[in-house]
Amino acid sequence: MRVLGIETSCDETGVALFDTEQGLAADALHSQIAMHAEYGGVVPELASRDHTRRLLPLIQRVLDDAGMRRQDLDAIAYTAGPGLVGALMVGASTAHGMARALGIPVLGVHHMEGHLLAPMLEDDPPDFPFVALLVSGGHTQLVEVTGIGRYRLLGESVDDAAGEAFDKAAKMLGLDYPGGPAVARLAETGSPGRLRFPRPMTDRPGLDFSFSGLKTHTLTTIRQFEAEGTLDDQARADVARAFEDAVVDTLVIKCRRALDATGLTRLVVAGGVSANQRLRERLAHEAGKRDARVYYPRGRFCTDNGAMIAYAGAQRLRAGQRDEPGKMQAVPRWPLETLGEP
Repeated sequence: MRVLGIETSCDETGVALFDTEQGLAADALHSQIAMHAEYGGVVPELASRDHTRRLLPLIQRVLDDAGMRRQDLDAIAYTAGPGLVGALMVGASTAHGMARALGIPVLGVHHMEGHLLAPMLEDDPPDFPFVALLVSGGHTQLVEVTGIGRYRLLGESVDDAAGEAFDKAAKMLGLDYPGGPAVARLAETGSPGRLRFPRPMTDRPGLDFSFSGLKTHTLTTIRQFEAEGTLDDQARADVARAFEDAVVDTLVIKCRRALDATGLTRLVVAGGVSANQRLRERLAHEAGKRDARVYYPRGRFCTDNGAMIAYAGAQRLRAGQRDEPGKMQAVPRWPLETLGEP
């Protein structure tokens, strides 16, 4: 089955073609980061308009790269949520229009299921069961995964997600959007241990996260430096390092608890924050102490992309799932645990 995947949930337009026998045939991505950077974050209306401009040319590019025509497609998968509703509608309407014209099935896919399954596109994918840490945009979740559609939520953020906290900390430090890579770059020159920020919700049992207090602590520290007239480049770098260390430590501690609670030895980490090098180093160290293994998508599939949607859609389409004719899905809020098996 040759499945076209379309991702338009936020600020990346992603398209890919996945063949269930031969694997990933082609993929392309257009990022809107430069457009949104001057506003310090994603502007939903601008995101939707840019998806509209970019999507059809990207689809044609992927087909050309794969050496295929539209008539060679067997099905189309698109991100149905969660995400920005206007952006989701661009992908949903395009997918349904193409599927109707071609007479092929179409299916709306859960964005976070796409991230969760993205490591399956690698040469050495994880076997079920595993624990997944999903750290993408507004989501920070720990999930026990025993099969496709068999998900048990172990813990999630009760307020700000890790990615949101990075963006807000970056803004406090006068850094560009997106915040995660900017904070990580600045933290490289920070002095380890000069400042120690709290590790939220690690002093009590449980697997939930909270990063709003860490955000407040970061702002308070910056204002204290400003009041003392000592907020120079080194102080900013030290704040970035302390912030990054706090987020990374918190994620690692919760992952360790999740592996202990489930008795599993495989951990999947996916979503934009999974590209953070310090997080990867700490998780590798933790895994080495317990004979566990950590799996990631390749670098360009850590952020939003069409390949993960094509793959996730293909698994469900093969099992017979599809949207009803003419019934597009665009679901801004969609709990992952409500998904069933294919």
